[in-house]
Amino acid sequence: MIRMLVPWTTVPRLVADWEWDFPGLMNRFVEEEPFENGMKFIPEANVVETDKAFEVTMELPGMKPEEVKLVFHDGRLCVSGAKQEEKEEKGKKFHRVERRSGSFRRVIAMPSAIDEAAVEATFAEGVLKVTMPKSREALAKSIPVKAPLNG
Repeated sequence: MIRMLVPWTTVPRLVADWEWDFPGLMNRFVEEEPFENGMKFIPEANVVETDKAFEVTMELPGMKPEEVKLVFHDGRLCVSGAKQEEKEEKGKKFHRVERRSGSFRRVIAMPSAIDEAAVEATFAEGVLKVTMPKSREALAKSIPVKAPLNG
């Protein structure tokens, strides 16, 4: 019985040769702008739509509000900043460092028109929340149904 058509020694090792970062890979396809080389810290974001607004929440643990820059332009929200790296203290030996630091930039395109003058942002307990009300043109309009006239 033939078990393989290709000898085992020639089968490429795709998965073992790559460090897969699925959220990072997906963001590269979804984002408007590619990540810059050397970025280590990429905050995760949620985008939620309600009847009247879009809400973007982004986890930025260990950061302060003044370290975050927000710009809304051409229907896109750009969040950027830099998370400072913890300095190694003398007399301490680190066995594992998993906390990420560095500069970041996320660009999130909004699917409909936003009232730019009413955009608000809050920052509490390491979570940035940006509320972007929809413009009047983008709000759903109720259309009344009229009964036909008799006679």
